[in-house]
Amino acid sequence: MNKMPFGETVDGYRIPVLNEREVRASAGMYFLFLFWAIMLVNFKSDFLVLKYFVTIFLADFIIRLFIHPRYSPSLILARIIVRRQSPEYVGAPQKKFAWWIGLALASAMFVLLIVLNGHSVISAVSCLTCLLFLFLESAFGICAGCLVYGWIYKDKAQYCPGEICDRDQRQSIQKISRTQIIIVVVFASNIVLTILFFHDKFQTNPGNLWDIIR
Repeated sequence: MNKMPFGETVDGYRIPVLNEREVRASAGMYFLFLFWAIMLVNFKSDFLVLKYFVTIFLADFIIRLFIHPRYSPSLILARIIVRRQSPEYVGAPQKKFAWWIGLALASAMFVLLIVLNGHSVISAVSCLTCLLFLFLESAFGICAGCLVYGWIYKDKAQYCPGEICDRDQRQSIQKISRTQIIIVVVFASNIVLTILFFHDKFQTNPGNLWDIIR
């Protein structure tokens, strides 16, 4: 039986931790893989790459949860990619909770798409939910499953990404001014007005420029 703690033991940290940079890199690779697979399904009705993704994703998460994250192939590859960056440690318990959610989604997709070889709203929602979670993790460092863990175990979450579970006060560089909000609103309004004004131009494919200017 594997007696290793889930995560890595690092001096100065009270609980096992994981390197957030590796986790995000792994999520980014899976996001690109799944996005490509979904595009093939959407435009070509080709499920082959999606089935490959589901199989690899499920196997990888089984290794993470039932053996150890250090033996996850995607995390090993991610470690190679970000090895020159300083580690950013996050608590392993909330990542484990989030990965159980990932395993549930992967298992559902595997049964529906491969074992039963069928597609439905359930498999579509599972794929899109997985895609959303991977995007939030890789692009913004937001671990959706970790947020749920924090809501359920409010006093147990430690070393959250970006220290969101430890810091109540924002630093000055994080604060949003009224001027910045106004800028965003004005920018969005101008974009909407531009789209409405040039609606016909947006709806029409471009013609040959030389024919237009003659």
